[in-house]
Amino acid sequence: MEKAHAADLDLVAIAPNADPIVCKIMDYGKFKYDKQKKEEKSKKKQKIMKVKELKMRLNIAENDYKVKLNNAIEFLKNGDKVKFSIFFKGREIEKKNLFFVLSDRIKNDLENYAVPEGKETFEGRRLTVSFIPKK
Repeated sequence: MEKAHAADLDLVAIAPNADPIVCKIMDYGKFKYDKQKKEEKSKKKQKIMKVKELKMRLNIAENDYKVKLNNAIEFLKNGDKVKFSIFFKGREIEKKNLFFVLSDRIKNDLENYAVPEGKETFEGRRLTVSFIPKK
């Protein structure tokens, strides 16, 4: 402690549970600053994957479908997940096979860019299909 006080530095316990206790003489403020900078640098390198949701109906027009598909491709190229939600109204629920035809069409159109994540799921009045980008 006297050496640290004489050098105008701090005595920091590196391994306080060891026998004998391991200590180091250093500037503790600078140590904390360097540690914070390393954490910030490692966070910058991380890619946070967002989930983008695209909503459509069963009787979507061809041009609207292509616009949604192009948006999905852009999202996948940026490294985001894409979730398609196909909504139905009224008696459209009786035509479940048409929903699966539309979801299969989406899967075929995105096969070069993405991999389906799980299976299609019915959640109330919508069918959802999720995709993750290919490596």
